[in-house]
Amino acid sequence: MSLEDQYDAWVRGLMGGSRYAANPQAAQATSDAMQEMQAQLDALTAAQKRQKSAAAAVDAVQKVGRETAEHVRQMSSELTQSLKQDGLLGGTVAAPAPKPTATDRADFSGVADKVKTQVLGQDAFVTAVVKAFRRPFVLGTAADTDHAKNLMLLCGPEGTGRHYALRCVVEELAARGILRSASIETLDLSLYPGPAQEKLFLQDLYAALQSDAEVLAFDHYQGCAANYLNMLATLAIDGNLALSSRYVLQRGILVDVGTALAPGAVGELQAGGKYFVFFSRKGEDALAETFGARFVDAIAGDICRTQPFTPEALAAVAARELNYLAQRVRKQCGLALTMGSDVRDLLASQYGKTSGMQAMRDYGNTVYRAIAEYVLDSDSVPADGTPALLSARDNRLYMTVNGGEPLDLLALLPQQYRGDVDAVEAELSAIVGLDEVKDYVRGIAKNVQAQQRRKAQGLQVADVNMHMIFTGNPGTGKTTIARILSKYLKAIGALRGGQLVEVTRADLVGRYVGHTAPLTNTVIQSALGGVLFIDEAYSLYRGGEDSFGLEAIDTLVKGIEDHRNDLVVILAGYTKEMELFLGANSGLASRFPNQIEFPDYTGAELYRITLSLAKSKGYALDDSCRAPLTAWFDCKQAEDAATNGNGRMARNALEKAILNQSKRLIADPNASLELLLPGDFELD
Repeated sequence: MSLEDQYDAWVRGLMGGSRYAANPQAAQATSDAMQEMQAQLDALTAAQKRQKSAAAAVDAVQKVGRETAEHVRQMSSELTQSLKQDGLLGGTVAAPAPKPTATDRADFSGVADKVKTQVLGQDAFVTAVVKAFRRPFVLGTAADTDHAKNLMLLCGPEGTGRHYALRCVVEELAARGILRSASIETLDLSLYPGPAQEKLFLQDLYAALQSDAEVLAFDHYQGCAANYLNMLATLAIDGNLALSSRYVLQRGILVDVGTALAPGAVGELQAGGKYFVFFSRKGEDALAETFGARFVDAIAGDICRTQPFTPEALAAVAARELNYLAQRVRKQCGLALTMGSDVRDLLASQYGKTSGMQAMRDYGNTVYRAIAEYVLDSDSVPADGTPALLSARDNRLYMTVNGGEPLDLLALLPQQYRGDVDAVEAELSAIVGLDEVKDYVRGIAKNVQAQQRRKAQGLQVADVNMHMIFTGNPGTGKTTIARILSKYLKAIGALRGGQLVEVTRADLVGRYVGHTAPLTNTVIQSALGGVLFIDEAYSLYRGGEDSFGLEAIDTLVKGIEDHRNDLVVILAGYTKEMELFLGANSGLASRFPNQIEFPDYTGAELYRITLSLAKSKGYALDDSCRAPLTAWFDCKQAEDAATNGNGRMARNALEKAILNQSKRLIADPNASLELLLPGDFELD
């Protein structure tokens, strides 16, 4: 029985006795005893409460401790895993931890046969590619993530389906679960032609290694700097590449910290168990000249060669594309297409005119759009199964629907909007002087139009490189011609946007590490579909120590390559300075084959410019101004054309003349308000 229960029983006993009620002294004694006992009981109860509270506090602390320890353990595990994935643990960069893949006994049966139904005319090549992917599974090294899974060279003539075949094989292996991803990371090695691109090369290689793709493809290795190829060879053969500098990871980007002992500094790259695939039009001899014999020995077992397509193979590919076209037309347009070998031969003849096999598919899509245009123009929707015959003659395609008259099929396509070419031409013609420059601009426009006509007729198209360098002294019209050129290219349909984005160094070069590349890329994105005009472009390069400027140039070169069909870049600057600038990056000169020199204006041309400017402001020059003003312009140009500013000098002279005329009008209220006299010009 507890102390409280004993106390209650004792009190009840005391209070129940009648003798206590009759004896006041006894009652008082009992009351005193009860009070003393109650005090003792209260003290004991308080002590018990303090003991329970302390025990509860201890339990709470222990619980918090256990929860904190578990939370710390989880955070530590997550941090360790994150560091490993980002390649910061142990100073290495590795690919993400691979997901479970098929065992070394993965089933490759039927893969080659399945791919051969998609890649026609290259049976031996497809077999060799599948063999190269199967090799690590047979050797038992498929689970090794410390090295490259395998190296292979896909070589052969341009347009023979090397890239397409690789994509088909990878997609099939991914569908079977043999590869964890159907994506392919491709690096264009021609983007890294010199030492200035080292950071860009390492960043792109790092990003490829970190991607989910299990296949890394390397194209155009012949245009890559030798030191980067040596790095690739070391990484591919040894499985790791020690870096000459330390890097840290900031928001997924490698940042060079030199030799500083930064926490978590990256010291090497790792192959991460990926396939390394190299493309080339040449074989192992060219590979050995570039990479060395050791690399060729490592790759020799898996050199896969395509062969030029035979006429029979091209006919088979064309027949497949036409079958796909017929199914598409029947489903969407209701026409039942029939055609003979003449149409098949016309489609096969498209091969290689623009981009290998893709040219045939592009032509097929053009034919489909033309048939869809016929249906849209018809008064009534053709009944499902309406017969339509395709025929070809004189390199043109005709369609006869339900026994009617043959239609020139591609002529049904809507004409592309060309804009007001005459207005742009008139604006160009109004430019004073620069006859050779204007002829060059017209030549570019005519070349673009000619290639567009050839493409419409299914003929081979030559790529037109329209990137340009404008050199010359200030005020020679470089910016004006760039603006007109952008309008011209838009008017003839060569550019989808036609906007002109004018920038200088301040718009491209950032103020802190990691700022330049995003800034430059933002400018490039804003100019897509139009013209990017970089004035005083030579200011981007201020010597080898200008790392920010070099980064902007590297990013610009890469952007030009990535958007080669959707961007025209014009660099402008002084002649001598631009020559030095082109030496900052070996890839610059090759990407700007069109260099146009803007000559200084003659005195007579500057006089004509002055007349034009005066007219635009509502003024006219007296005929007596011609001789003295022309002679003055000639004298100034002979002294220092670069400093005097050419066209800017004419504008400045006119503005001073207008101010002087205002003073003259105050003295002679009857004088013409529009006419400028020789005395108004300050011809000192």
